[in-house]
Amino acid sequence: MTGSTPDAGASGTPPEHRDATRLLAAEAAWARAGAGRLVLLRGATGTGRTTVLEATVADAQAHGMRVLRARCSPRDQASPYATVLQLMSPVPEFGDPQFAGDERASAELFRRVLRSYADRAPLLIAVDDVHLADPASHRWLVESARHVDRLRILLVVTERSQYDVDPPAPGLTHTLSPALVRTLTLGPLTANSAAELVSSAHPDAPGPWVEDCVRAGAGNPLLLRALLDDLGAGRHASVPTSSAALYPGAYPAAVSWWLDSAGPATGEVARALAALDEGWDGDVPQAVPSGHDTCPTDELAGVIGELADVDPARVAGWLTAMSGLGVLRPDPDGRPRYAHPLLRDAVLTGVPAARRRAAHAAAAETMQRHGVSPDTVARQLLLSDPVGAPWTAVALQEAASLALRDGRTSDAAAFLRRVLEEPLPDARRQQLLTELGSLEYKAQTTSAGIPRLSEALRLSGAPQDTVRAAVALGTALAGRGRTVAAVDVLRTVEDELTDRPHLIRTLQTASVLLSEQDQSVRKEVYRWLCDAAEHSPELVGTAGHALVVRHAATAGLISAAEAMRRMRALLAQPADPLTEPFLIGTAAAVAQWADELPEAERLVERGLVGQRPDVLHPMHEALVNVRADILSARGEHARLLTDSCPRDRARTGPSNRQAHVLLSLVATGEEARALRLADGFDLRSAPDSWELNRFLYARGVLRAATGDMAGALHDFLECGRRQSAREVVSPVVTPWRTAAAECRIALARPREAIALAEEELRLARVWNTPRTVGRSLRVLAAATGGRRGLELAEEAVRLLRDGPVGTEGELVSALIVRGRGLTAAGERGRARACLREAAERAERLGATRQWALAEEALGESGARRSAPARTGSRSLTTSERRIAELAADGRTNTEIADLLHLARRTVETHLTSSYRKLGIRRRGELPGTLGRTNGK
Repeated sequence: MTGSTPDAGASGTPPEHRDATRLLAAEAAWARAGAGRLVLLRGATGTGRTTVLEATVADAQAHGMRVLRARCSPRDQASPYATVLQLMSPVPEFGDPQFAGDERASAELFRRVLRSYADRAPLLIAVDDVHLADPASHRWLVESARHVDRLRILLVVTERSQYDVDPPAPGLTHTLSPALVRTLTLGPLTANSAAELVSSAHPDAPGPWVEDCVRAGAGNPLLLRALLDDLGAGRHASVPTSSAALYPGAYPAAVSWWLDSAGPATGEVARALAALDEGWDGDVPQAVPSGHDTCPTDELAGVIGELADVDPARVAGWLTAMSGLGVLRPDPDGRPRYAHPLLRDAVLTGVPAARRRAAHAAAAETMQRHGVSPDTVARQLLLSDPVGAPWTAVALQEAASLALRDGRTSDAAAFLRRVLEEPLPDARRQQLLTELGSLEYKAQTTSAGIPRLSEALRLSGAPQDTVRAAVALGTALAGRGRTVAAVDVLRTVEDELTDRPHLIRTLQTASVLLSEQDQSVRKEVYRWLCDAAEHSPELVGTAGHALVVRHAATAGLISAAEAMRRMRALLAQPADPLTEPFLIGTAAAVAQWADELPEAERLVERGLVGQRPDVLHPMHEALVNVRADILSARGEHARLLTDSCPRDRARTGPSNRQAHVLLSLVATGEEARALRLADGFDLRSAPDSWELNRFLYARGVLRAATGDMAGALHDFLECGRRQSAREVVSPVVTPWRTAAAECRIALARPREAIALAEEELRLARVWNTPRTVGRSLRVLAAATGGRRGLELAEEAVRLLRDGPVGTEGELVSALIVRGRGLTAAGERGRARACLREAAERAERLGATRQWALAEEALGESGARRSAPARTGSRSLTTSERRIAELAADGRTNTEIADLLHLARRTVETHLTSSYRKLGIRRRGELPGTLGRTNGK
């Protein structure tokens, strides 16, 4: 071979073409030696048959061969011997033949001329696209091929070999012996070959860009080169997904030609699949049997066959063939999809938008009949115009329910928006608007939530649905700081339901709960509630009486034992389904204050299970807050930090859960993170609410921990002022008096500290739980000092030792105060024992700050300070402790990795390190070494 043949180093020539050209060059050498050859070069549209043929012509001419060539086209079909006439036109002896209707004589004439011409020099006959040759030329080429082996002729013909929906006619070599034919088939480009082509045109292109081009090229040199022409020299930072972004449009033109070459039936099938493919965008793999909830290939073939009015068996074959060529790729559900969104878009180029929407509607209807999953059907309907048939609303609503079940709230909202475009009765439209408005409000990505809920309330529907819409709208308004408007909405609906007392009770109960966000509204609503409960108890209902008990608890008028007795009696009574969530949530809050934490947790879980995820309800947020209160009471800082919610962008103030996160960060010694969180809020502009008061208290704890006692005292006193204005005087919610008293002790103002601690102790004895009384005794002991102070501290320790699970943190603080009192009294031995116990308990709890205070007090007692822990729970890093806490709660490594957005290997590494530091070997030993009881 000479240098004129493209070799392996040819720039921009894929290896598949280079290999074919070398093989053809070898066949030409045999022809020059006198052994004629017929070579059939087959391949799908765009695989480069013409390119290889042109390279073969150039090589033949370079080796002195004469060349006769023809390129067939569809317009030749009506002209007999059109292809042969193209071939013979360069032959000097050839004149225009006289066709007298004798095809045999004409064919013989052509063969004589050809033999005469070939006698003078080796001859290459090159026929491109022989499948388009006119019938007479086709027959002549077949007959000539039978004798070419005795002449110095290389006959090379290219033929399209691609699976089409309409079966093609038999090929050129259909009647020839295989011994007479050398067949070369050009397959699709490999990924490496395609990447080489892209890189040769764009040497500096990044890997992902090259990979994107390769996918859009779908293994087809024609499409890939057209795409590179459109992308130009770096005009696109990324490969577009729409043909409209391409200029001059070589790629969509190439795709259009590729479709036209395949015939109208194949074009319809390709476009039908593209329309379906559009509807699958954003679809999620289904963890169910594919025959029911996905669209497998055989079922997909049936759907497309019905849409395009073709044989499904041919469609199935086409899908398989296109997958083999690389035009289609399977998705996680096994569905064949276009290799790139740009390819899909190019297939649909030129299809009017109205026709595309109609295709999606037709696809959805066909899929519905074939039993495809509602989610897949609904995604087609998202791209269609309203259909107006009852099945559309059913499919979309079922898909929304499935999406909610799987936690895909954005999908659920999209399906519900589409349902509302269909004709619906007002009652059903009201229900859907309530659901959609609730989802959009929670998503915070649109401002449409409240307007939709308002629209729902204006429609006429069942009274229960109207109440649900009103409660949802009230919840949304209160969440935006518009408490007065929220209560007004509920009262307006209440006036329209005078004949339905149970619904009125629901609205009144919701008003009470929502009023918690506004000080003045709260006073008015609770005044009415308490008066009604006393004089007309039948009007209030069980949930209303539960709220009265809660109010008495926060007002310092009732003991924990009495509150729980009343709550349990109310829970035992039959409850209306609409008011039961209020009863359960209120009982959970009171149980948490009463340190009945297991019961509180059961009530929270029961209440959350009963909550609909698609309808706003004030008790959902209340239950979530109680759950955070329970975790904080138990000192489960790792879970609080793990489960902390992102900041609500609609809020101008902090939330209760963020207050607990702040307290946990302080407790675990992460003051820097705590400061960043606290500085993220301007509390001067935050709306008045109980959650602001909680955050003020938490910020005061942070300021005290960082040495800003004056700032901490300001926060505690401001929290107290606000709580008192709300008639919340009991320390069960925020023990601001003892916190302020500790600041005054640090500021050397013991008299003021004693007054605050004594007042809190008085209120704590009314509620009478170990936590509240023990905390008040401990702070009063620190403020009083001396022998009396030591007695108070010892009383606090005794009380908290006998306290329920979850009061260990308060016991550690009481032990520290008692140890300091013993040190001051000169009883250093007893002091050290007391403080070592405090340090050990704090270490088990992961309470870094309390451990540091205990160690500091030990130093003051004359004990040698402990070195920084190398082993034990105190030696764990924050990440190690958080992961260990989750593992102790029974979570698997995979669940922990998903929860914390870590690699599973990272979780395993942290746990291995934790086991070593804790001196344990098994996961089951974690709760004990971390100071947990039964995972709590």
